[in-house]
Amino acid sequence: MHSKILVFLIILDKIESIMSAVKNELLESNARYSKNFGRKKSLPTLPIKKTAILTCMDARLDPASFSGFVEGDANVIRNAGGRASDDAIRSLIISHKLMGTNQWFVIQHTDCGMMSFTNEVMADLLSESLETAIFDRDEWKNTHRKGGSGEGRKIDWLCISDPRMTIIEDVRRIREHPLVSEKISVFGFLYHVESGMLEELSV
Repeated sequence: MHSKILVFLIILDKIESIMSAVKNELLESNARYSKNFGRKKSLPTLPIKKTAILTCMDARLDPASFSGFVEGDANVIRNAGGRASDDAIRSLIISHKLMGTNQWFVIQHTDCGMMSFTNEVMADLLSESLETAIFDRDEWKNTHRKGGSGEGRKIDWLCISDPRMTIIEDVRRIREHPLVSEKISVFGFLYHVESGMLEELSV
């Protein structure tokens, strides 16, 4: 028992060290960035290119890099899957109504983690534990089975089975929303994580 506790404490210490190192790296990078902030302090509140991008939170996607946009050009809205959730549409509507955007890009991607589970799988995982699960070959598994909650069954996790069809459905949902002006152009793209290319879909 004592050896197990010792191993746990060593692992916990390593995790805390990694977290501290990442935080310090963030602060150091920010210090360098702010020193060269220059004219960016005068950027307008409104997006210069009158554009909003809805995309996935996946760490492999950098909208500034694959779009060529820079700070001030566009509103960027991110969530798991880049889905047209109620909250994403809320942000898009604000982006148009109060910030003047008139073209919106819905950008989802290949190899998305949202394709690896279903609502039922997520709800089952959360009912067992709130700790991080692992992907074991072809399925998600909990490493702990304490402290779960059934609240996950009340949420639509907006999982993805076919990314192209999901993009088409989300673009149509946005276009057909009663609070979205007909003057707004909404485009759908599939970002290929294997090549960095954007594939425009006809919707």
